Amino acid sequence: MGGFLASTDQILARYEALLRISKSLAGHRSIAELFEVLAARLHEVVPFDYLALILHDGATNEMRLVILEPADLPMPHVTHLPIADGGPGAITWMTQKTDVIRIPPSGTLRPALEFLRAIGRQVSCWLPLTTARSRLGTLSFGSCEQIDYGPDALAFMEQVAAHVAVAVENAATFEDLQRAQEALANERDELRLLLDLNTLLVSKHDLAGVVTHVSDALQPVVAHDRIGLTLYDAASGVLCAAVVRRDMEEAEAMRGVNVADGSPAAVALARGVATVYLRDEIESGGQAFDGFPLAPGAEYLCCVPLMTPRGTLGTLDVARTSAAPFTPDEIELLARASVQVAVAVENAMMFTALADRESRLAEEKGYLEDEVRQHGEFGEIIGTSVAVRRLLKAVKTVAPTDATVLLLGETGTGKELIARAIHRSSGRQGHTFVRLSGAAVPTALLESELFGYEKGAFTGAVATRPGRLELADGGTLFLDEVGDMALEVQAKLLRVLQEREFERLGSSRTRRVDVRIIAATNRDLDEMVVEGAFRRDLYYRLSVFPVQVPPLRERREDIPALARYFTERFAQRMRRAMPAISPPVMDALCRWEWPGNIRELENVIQRAVILTTGADLRVPLSDLQAKPGAAIEFEPERGTLRDVTRDRILQALRDSGNVVSGPSGAAARLGVKRTTLQSMMRRLEIRRPSF
Repeated sequence: MGGFLASTDQILARYEALLRISKSLAGHRSIAELFEVLAARLHEVVPFDYLALILHDGATNEMRLVILEPADLPMPHVTHLPIADGGPGAITWMTQKTDVIRIPPSGTLRPALEFLRAIGRQVSCWLPLTTARSRLGTLSFGSCEQIDYGPDALAFMEQVAAHVAVAVENAATFEDLQRAQEALANERDELRLLLDLNTLLVSKHDLAGVVTHVSDALQPVVAHDRIGLTLYDAASGVLCAAVVRRDMEEAEAMRGVNVADGSPAAVALARGVATVYLRDEIESGGQAFDGFPLAPGAEYLCCVPLMTPRGTLGTLDVARTSAAPFTPDEIELLARASVQVAVAVENAMMFTALADRESRLAEEKGYLEDEVRQHGEFGEIIGTSVAVRRLLKAVKTVAPTDATVLLLGETGTGKELIARAIHRSSGRQGHTFVRLSGAAVPTALLESELFGYEKGAFTGAVATRPGRLELADGGTLFLDEVGDMALEVQAKLLRVLQEREFERLGSSRTRRVDVRIIAATNRDLDEMVVEGAFRRDLYYRLSVFPVQVPPLRERREDIPALARYFTERFAQRMRRAMPAISPPVMDALCRWEWPGNIRELENVIQRAVILTTGADLRVPLSDLQAKPGAAIEFEPERGTLRDVTRDRILQALRDSGNVVSGPSGAAARLGVKRTTLQSMMRRLEIRRPSF
């Protein structure tokens, strides 16, 4: 009878071997590698010719046998034993007590011991595999000889089993983590696919582009060699293989090929689910498959129905020429992705239809524009005076270029109308004309209106909003009253003019725009530059092509045409007959200085049409006073309109103590801007020492 007793030196050797085993086990993470090392290393510390693990399966509550040595030992018929079987492995796992069993040569035994006796083992040792976190199973080893595993040997082997248990648990945990990582990677790839397909909904407007994008998005998760669309024409009831991507190289819009009713796409649509065809089915499918573009040469073909709430579109067809079949997970992923692909296909089809319609409308628009041109290039700009002809010549000169334009002129002269005329006559006429007034928007909001802002950029910014610059991308941005912009906004506007780039409020991302700037002001920018109220470098950038818009008093010969135009327009709006303008009234209109220019004339005519009840336009001449709502009635015997205007200015200067500007100055009392009043004073030869 052999023994397993040891001297002191042998005990030390065992512990040194145990240390080597522990280090060796720690270096292997997979269970397969661990088992291989375990069988080899344990021979250093214990004599055996049979080694096995009996691991507890928590999902089934069974004990699973794993034979480590000898490797060529045949497995028993039953490798999974229920706990209730009461075998030594289950008993050791439940009691957590080491046991040594000598196997008798005859008699009835439990299945596990019967198996050991059948392979010639005479003694077996059973040790619990337990860690601080869980009970893993049992370590079993045995011998064909009657070895005496004494108490000191068993105590030592329990330490070995503890190391083995930790190694097995670590390996199992590592494999669980690997499986979890693989699952997360698959989930990430699927989410990335769905995200890529989401971008497809808005980025691709043609069917060939849709198929290319879908193929690129699918390839990492569902490898394929060919991909295509079969579209269903509801009007004719015909399936047409319209777009095919071949060999992952290029997408091509194929000539419509009508496919038979028994084609793979037709069958998939009839079933309403993703349908996979094998090589044998493709070859035996006959003409229905021969006429299907993706079928020839395909080993596997998957047709997925494309449906939206508005109807059936067709199928997404994916083919493999390799011998790798579509897995259930891949088929399920294709089915989920088909929802977004269907929307993208529907959008592309609608976009194509809209593009065709837009093309027709563009042709109609061209005819209408030709008709409009026959009635004049600038139909909304009324007047034939020298000043107007000079202005329109400047507009025609600068419009075809992309040069920045600065419109100068008093308030009410029609600077926005000129800006729109420049835009319509430029190459940007098909894009947006966007207007922003530097005076109408508070300084605190002007920057956000111009550049836009990100969500959370400031209190109240509950959503991201693009600015006027982005809205005008490709078109024209009209900056009215540019002289009223704050200096900090001027600095950012200068960057736009120089670099064509900016950042939204609350964002560090630089955005580029292709926009033409047309600026306008009724202020003296030269004087503002001297006073430091306007940036000199911005002024130079804006005044690349300055255009002076003449005031109405410098184009008096246009007043009759403008008066008749406004009279007719307001009469039509009010559904009245157009009243005539008598010569005395027209003469009065032509003599007035019009400090408010065309806007003032328009307002006067509108009030006149409202008040008119007869055949002649009734103009309340008191409306021609410089200050709105003035109580003094116009009396012809008091002199000409020039005299009345002069008297009103002189009186305002007296009342203000000879102060022109400021809240109590003469300009404010008369309701006009300081620069307008100074211009009128020069024309009327009014000097403050004269009163």
